[in-house]
Amino acid sequence: MAQVHFDVRHEFETPSEQVWGELVDWEGHAAWIPMTRMEVEPGEPTAPGARFTAYTGLGPLALEDRMEVVDCEWDEAAASGSCTVAKLGPVLRGRAWFTVSPKDDSQSVVDWNEDVTVPYTPQFLAPVVARFGAFGFKMGMRRLAKQL
Repeated sequence: MAQVHFDVRHEFETPSEQVWGELVDWEGHAAWIPMTRMEVEPGEPTAPGARFTAYTGLGPLALEDRMEVVDCEWDEAAASGSCTVAKLGPVLRGRAWFTVSPKDDSQSVVDWNEDVTVPYTPQFLAPVVARFGAFGFKMGMRRLAKQL
């Protein structure tokens, strides 16, 4: 089992509140995360306990990634927010978290982090898995920026 960590930073030419809204729209992730479809359980998406599942890949080769919101808070006064989700398996276990902060009134910065265990993967491959994960999220952030 490999312990994998990666982080991605992306600067947006979009106000932080708008970027935040896109990031906590779990269903919307399918529009900008490559090869991903989403299933979101009914309820308030940022409430602790809210659950959603991402399926990333092609057809039957998709990776099922079940998640649950641990903490998700937007600070209106600071125009910034942070969100942490638990990764519940069946393959990836651990956590992912992101922050959104303003650069100025019309620009923002997102820091996305993941700490997960990947079964059936030797630890010496963790850097390779981390690079693939980071690459996918970098692509996703670029796609999201184009949508905004």
